[in-house]
Amino acid sequence: MFGFWSHMYQVGHYGVALLLYTPLGAAVAMTGYEGAAVVGAVVCVAVSTSPDLDHRVPMLDHRGRTHTIVFALIVGIGLAAATSVLIASPSPIVDVGFVLFAFLVGTLSIGSHLLADALTPMGIRPFWPISQQKYTFEVTTAANPIANYVLFALGVLAALAGVAIVTAVG
Repeated sequence: MFGFWSHMYQVGHYGVALLLYTPLGAAVAMTGYEGAAVVGAVVCVAVSTSPDLDHRVPMLDHRGRTHTIVFALIVGIGLAAATSVLIASPSPIVDVGFVLFAFLVGTLSIGSHLLADALTPMGIRPFWPISQQKYTFEVTTAANPIANYVLFALGVLAALAGVAIVTAVG
């Protein structure tokens, strides 16, 4: 039914990513970097499902290492490093701003995935390897289509509200 989506709950992850990214994207857009805000949104949504690569990597437990704050920081650092190589602006302050923005986008993207998975009874262990404590809000199962579409709709509505606010202010 969903073609290229191997897991329906990706839709919910996209929504949570948009929901959490919108304040950051709106702030960046209001400073005059609308293009960067749009790129950040695309990257945030695209990266938001990367923790679930553990389904395809042998010897990685699902909701293990890729579902931790450490992984979120690693992804943020990786995006920041890639950005530092790719950008070349006339101002070192702008360069630092873009690198920090990339770090926040990467970390927030994985953080959104963790939050979405914490809504399920299976929960997550975000503080591994320091703690094996599981955290769950037990709101819905990962495969619940209604919950996934509601999360997606909330994310899209948040993004549209962010665009409307930026347009009205700018």
